[in-house]
Amino acid sequence: MNEELVAKYKSMPSSQLFSQEYDIFRKEILPPHMSLYESVCNACEKVLKLKANPEVAAKLQGEIDSCHLQISPGGVLATSYLLPIAFLLISTFLFILMPTIVDTFLPKVQQPGPFSSFLLGFESLFFASFAFIVGIAAIFVLQKIPQVLANTWRLKSSNQMVLCIFYVVTYMRHTSNLELAIEFASEHLSPPLSLDLRKVIWDVESNRFDTIKESLESYLNGWRQYNLEFVEAFHLVESSLYETSEERRLSLLDKSLDVILDETYEKMLHYAQNLKGPITMLHMLGVVLPILGLVMLPLMVNFMEGVTWYHIATLYNIA
Repeated sequence: MNEELVAKYKSMPSSQLFSQEYDIFRKEILPPHMSLYESVCNACEKVLKLKANPEVAAKLQGEIDSCHLQISPGGVLATSYLLPIAFLLISTFLFILMPTIVDTFLPKVQQPGPFSSFLLGFESLFFASFAFIVGIAAIFVLQKIPQVLANTWRLKSSNQMVLCIFYVVTYMRHTSNLELAIEFASEHLSPPLSLDLRKVIWDVESNRFDTIKESLESYLNGWRQYNLEFVEAFHLVESSLYETSEERRLSLLDKSLDVILDETYEKMLHYAQNLKGPITMLHMLGVVLPILGLVMLPLMVNFMEGVTWYHIATLYNIA
């Protein structure tokens, strides 16, 4: 009976195993836009229950866990459908129904005022088509939000990894205790990596994992594809725990620092070399292309009948 209870407890989602302290710390650390997205997903999931494909669900769950969101893959899918549907309904009312209502109830002999003229101007296939395209595209964009948030989280965490290994090695040079070293690093690092390390410790405290090594290994598996030197450095730190010779133990700790420093320096060199092309493209798309559009779009007024200022403003500022 006890074994079944333990097995059931370990199979529970990580969001149900967080301690109250971790949950409070997580809410304080998460940026407002991530907290808002979490609330929207949970609200949409209550309205629309969807079950994701197992392969898609596994990928989404990994990205959700990476950025510490307490949502489910079904909530992500529900959000990606409900919000675009709401946008399409509002757009239909604004661009089709409202101009029709104004045109119907406005006296034919009365000269339309500025507000009525503005509403009637929106009655066009242009805005209806534009809203439809945006709504359909939003479905695919919203399904990619967990991936974007996870990549942003990893990018910010990657900037702190050298400092993280430094804190762990500094502590373990005088006290060979991995759990206390991780706790020391989590207290001195700033978010988001400090939140990751706190979760490693709290996963052990909540009995999700039996030892700190199992919890750390589970966390490092998520970084194996993105930052292998961080994983190798932590493995060297773990190896130092098994050394009986003090000289050999300190040597492994120093080597872990060398590994992450050398690999980070090499990555910086490759990053600087590969940055030239994207910056040129960004300059073309962000500077040259808008200037060309600013010159060419007003010419549409002379060649296309029915084009007004708000058509140009929509294409230039939104599209």
